[in-house]
Amino acid sequence: MEVDVDLEDVKAEVLDLFLGYEAALVAGDVAAVNDFFWDSSLTLRYGIADYQLGIDELVAWRNTQNPMPPGRTLVDTVVTTFGRNAAVVNTMFRYPNATRHGRQSQTWIRLSNGWKIVCAHVSEVDD
Repeated sequence: MEVDVDLEDVKAEVLDLFLGYEAALVAGDVAAVNDFFWDSSLTLRYGIADYQLGIDELVAWRNTQNPMPPGRTLVDTVVTTFGRNAAVVNTMFRYPNATRHGRQSQTWIRLSNGWKIVCAHVSEVDD
């Protein structure tokens, strides 16, 4: 089965949602961040030093987290779409004066209630 890769309108839609997620994350809007994730026991997030399986674990974890440090910037964000209903977003992020940089990936699926993150991974590496 062939799938249309990188349909421009789908890429633009997912990038806009991803940037909305990033804005909510940086602003510390926990409810908005949580709403970007699939409301399912199958939702998965691997963090830098944590792991959540299911939206309930993810929401509970997110509610205990400190706000993001100021000055977070994204680098080399890439959105790849597969058809009209699946996408992967990869980006790197940095903080001022940090000696490490982060990597972040998200799998987005268009569901009956819109695009949702179904799986996410965050890690850090030395510069």
